[in-house]
Amino acid sequence: MLTPEWLGRVSAAQDTIGGMQLSHLVATSNALVATSARNAKIALVAEALQAAGPEEVGLAAAYLSNVLPQRRLGVGWRGLSDLPAPAADASLTLVDVDAAFDALATAGGSGSVASRRAVVSHLLARATGPEQEYLRGLMLGGVRQGAQDGVMLAAIAKAADVPLAAVQRAVMLSGFAAPVAQAALSGGVDALAAMTLEVLRPLRPMLAGSSPDIAGAFRDGADVFIERKIDGIRLQAHKAGADVRLFTRSLDEITDRLPEVVELVAALPCDRVVLDGETIAMRPDGRPAPFQVTGSRTASSADPETLRLSTPLSTSFFDVLHLDGEDLLDRPLAERISRLDALLPEPARMVRITTDSPADAESFFAAQVAAGHEGVMVKDPASPYAAGRRGAGWVKVKPRHTLDLVVLAVEWGSGRRRGTLSNIHLGARDPDTGGFVMLGKTFKGMTDAMLAWQTERFLELETHRDSYTVHVRPEQVVEIAFDGIQKSSRYPGGMALRFARVLRYRDDKSADQADTIETVRSLRGW
Repeated sequence: MLTPEWLGRVSAAQDTIGGMQLSHLVATSNALVATSARNAKIALVAEALQAAGPEEVGLAAAYLSNVLPQRRLGVGWRGLSDLPAPAADASLTLVDVDAAFDALATAGGSGSVASRRAVVSHLLARATGPEQEYLRGLMLGGVRQGAQDGVMLAAIAKAADVPLAAVQRAVMLSGFAAPVAQAALSGGVDALAAMTLEVLRPLRPMLAGSSPDIAGAFRDGADVFIERKIDGIRLQAHKAGADVRLFTRSLDEITDRLPEVVELVAALPCDRVVLDGETIAMRPDGRPAPFQVTGSRTASSADPETLRLSTPLSTSFFDVLHLDGEDLLDRPLAERISRLDALLPEPARMVRITTDSPADAESFFAAQVAAGHEGVMVKDPASPYAAGRRGAGWVKVKPRHTLDLVVLAVEWGSGRRRGTLSNIHLGARDPDTGGFVMLGKTFKGMTDAMLAWQTERFLELETHRDSYTVHVRPEQVVEIAFDGIQKSSRYPGGMALRFARVLRYRDDKSADQADTIETVRSLRGW
């Protein structure tokens, strides 16, 4: 295992090599994986940020957050399947890596495949074995190193000796940790305070809490907004003069793929605006299409004008965050809604009611579900826009679907779950064959006690295993909650559960009492 002493020797070597070595970051990443203690993780990341130079601190924060500044490199598994022999000595710096990633991201045209292959080959030929493994993970988005938002933001605050709240606010408004780390370590609190909402730069969207029913989300005696919740793509729209840009929930830009949304925003009677909403594909009968249809449309690189004819989108905005030079994030939702309603035509506004009646709220909820929508959002009219956080002022309510399924196999966990059986493979009963049809996997909803129990249980049921999966006798029934059913070519039944999570193991049921594949098909609503 890489020790703190080894990290120190790498840090000292920077002075002779120039620039922060990639090997330092690889050592930090490996040390993060090796510890489950949050404070230890924070200290490791803070040390790496302090060791980085002014040009590299943003890169260090980005790579340890598993986020590339370039977002997409155009490199896939196939392009990384044949690695060159590793270098004997570490020489790569973070600036070297960033330059190579820039070259990958900007390669285009008929020779782009060969160009990317040459860049990848040259980069990895300079990397040692551990560095190759790390770079491959970065390029494929698969480095599990434990520096999630909570750890990274606390580490930035520690490294720069600034209040955590100032770091959190700056990240919410700038979208990513990298520029915040650079600002904090170079300019302290004043530099963080200068980071405000910028039109045409995405900010983190506000998230909602959840409730299993209207009663749990409703505040008796007070007016609330009840909004339709659609199963679409979260969309942040920015307009500055004639320039319109559209961003997803993950802050990826998809402007060129949605010409009809660009036209809608461009026509609004304002010069500068930032809107929050969702877009969804609709069926000819007026009901929403399955989520994958919308996802495929917004992810497709095909001709957008052709796509808008074959898969038209319906866009509904529910919040306005900036309007003609005025930031509205901290204004009450009621004021933001008033400004939104005055700006947008009714078809472009999310369907909503205002009520203090739980009965009216229940009726509205039932109507939205009957129309094929996900449910509703219950919103406090006094709430500010809590960018990047699950604000208490927004609560989503969706009907909960459950199935009793059978565990077919289990994968070994990683990170803090290392050494336990974690990700379970789920199967529905097929009466015609006497077997089971796989519907997906999940590791959600498991407590530490449940992980310990299921590790022992499934090792007892083991039939065989491969490098990371234990296959088991199909005997254990588990109750699974899920949000919907989507088409999937990955599984033999052509379906997969969306957002599946474990509620409990059903020792009171045998496998022959599990739900059937026909029951699942009857729920899909296609």
